[in-house]
Amino acid sequence: MAEMTLSKEQQDTLGEIANISMGSSATSLSALLNNLKVDITTPKIDLIRKSEALDDYHNVCVLVHINYVKGLSGSNVLILKENDVKVIADLMMGGDGSNTAGEIGEIQLSAVSEAMNQMMGSAASSMSQLLNRIVDISPPKTDNIDVESVKIFEKLFESPEIDFVKITFDLKIGNLIDSVMVQLYPITFALDMVHLFDKKDEG
Repeated sequence: MAEMTLSKEQQDTLGEIANISMGSSATSLSALLNNLKVDITTPKIDLIRKSEALDDYHNVCVLVHINYVKGLSGSNVLILKENDVKVIADLMMGGDGSNTAGEIGEIQLSAVSEAMNQMMGSAASSMSQLLNRIVDISPPKTDNIDVESVKIFEKLFESPEIDFVKITFDLKIGNLIDSVMVQLYPITFALDMVHLFDKKDEG
């Protein structure tokens, strides 16, 4: 359980930011997947310790690490389930989403990294409008890890913080994926976003 807390108003603000930014991400992902309907909705916000981040996952998951290089200072991680990554990668490579046998390799990681780059680029553009400042990201770094490898996950964050915001989204892609996607960032990063959002409203 995280030691720091967020007020109901702060959580609502984060939910609104997440809803708007991931809504534009879904549109970008759909364009990459032959215009299949993509929904990334219903953000659920929890406060956790960094060490608890992979508790909901079994075997293998894919981590996408994104650094903000302009407008915001910090980073976040998206966590995707192994099979969802295989379906997305197969669709991006011209398949019908059914070619999901075997382990995730470099080709699949490269495909999903490009998908997340497009998605989070769209999310950054939405956040630029929301926060009234230019927000930009670095190209994402994608890792395929065993969920026991929490130390690898913890190294992704240079910050020594242990309190994190976990946002769980429903992820639906056509009739191929009905799953969840998780976004994680340090609580101080979340508070910075809320502060900028509130300041913009006051302005």
